Amino acid sequence: MDPLSIALRFGVLIPAIIIHEISHGWAAYLLGDTTAKDKGRLSLNPVRHIDLWGTILLPLLLVAVFGVGFGYAKPVPINPHRFKDYRQGMFLTGIAGPTSNLLLAAVSGLIYRISGPGLITEIILLFAFMNLVLMFFNLIPIPPLDGSRVLPLFLSDRAMQTYDQMERYGFVILFAVLWFVPQFTGFNPIGWYISNTVQPLLRVFAGVG
Repeated sequence: MDPLSIALRFGVLIPAIIIHEISHGWAAYLLGDTTAKDKGRLSLNPVRHIDLWGTILLPLLLVAVFGVGFGYAKPVPINPHRFKDYRQGMFLTGIAGPTSNLLLAAVSGLIYRISGPGLITEIILLFAFMNLVLMFFNLIPIPPLDGSRVLPLFLSDRAMQTYDQMERYGFVILFAVLWFVPQFTGFNPIGWYISNTVQPLLRVFAGVG
């Protein structure tokens, strides 16, 4: 990809990542946990949320190599023991991030539909696309992704214990799915998943895929 395309894709991904992370903190705050607010993490100031690797280097590397990417900001501190219902609280705080990306994509898609052609509208479309990529990627139920907070609400206590034991291997499993499976099987499960989720929803929101 040319440097301008990389810069644009990286540029629209950063606010999507930061708003995603702030949403976790706001959800926790509404559920009675003020930890994120007390730590100053409900601010829109990006400096408070940027992680050198997760917010800058990793997304930039992925965008440069694959054309799309994901990343993460500094994790918003949450104290789940302040929730009245632990599982429900973890579910709602976990789903808040992807939900924020869904709303941003929907609004951006609508703006794209009603706007005329031009560079700005293409950037808006790219913003919608990147938000959908970030949303669906984070919904994968592998720790530490948000899907690992969503899934436990639907598990039995016994299944939850087994799932909790898997958390320590989350990064290894995620790395294997991202790199080893495509390398040794020729099938890219993440690419297939993103293509079959992001593109159809982008057509719904923006009218293009």
